[in-house]
Amino acid sequence: MNLIKTDVLDVYILEPQVFGDSRGWFMETWSERKMTKAGLHYTFVQDNQSYSAKKGTLRGLHFQKGEDSQAKLVRCTRGAVLDVAVDLRKGSPTYKKWTSVELSAENKRQFLIPRGFAHAFLTLTDDVEFQYKADNFYAPQADRNIRWNDPEIGVEWGIDNPILSVKDQKAPCFADSDVDFMF
Repeated sequence: MNLIKTDVLDVYILEPQVFGDSRGWFMETWSERKMTKAGLHYTFVQDNQSYSAKKGTLRGLHFQKGEDSQAKLVRCTRGAVLDVAVDLRKGSPTYKKWTSVELSAENKRQFLIPRGFAHAFLTLTDDVEFQYKADNFYAPQADRNIRWNDPEIGVEWGIDNPILSVKDQKAPCFADSDVDFMF
């Protein structure tokens, strides 16, 4: 596994080692031993999967507050997405900064996003399957979001009118949210 630091503190791109032959390929998608050796300590308790039918579907910016916050290890197993993480930890040297990576079934990359971050993705193809591990269980009372095109954060999505859920259409701006993560 190749671990790539991003320009946002504590967010990593993971490139798994893929072994292939005439039959197909094999890769290890998670190894606690290898992550611990790299100085990253995560215990995942929940796996999630989503499907998006249409290119231009945007899901996010999502996070869970407080003790219910979640670290995530995300990957795209069908199609391709632009995946985004936003540092919401007040006091962090990269506070309110975002980073992105293209994840696809083809490149097999993963994105490791720690607690204290908002997460979102934009589908770049039709028929996208997206999977992620979380280190905390889903907690509806702690579920929050921020407007996908909040000018204070300024994510460059490359799209003006994405397909959004009702929840994401009604998301507050960062300034009106109750984000309270500390670095």
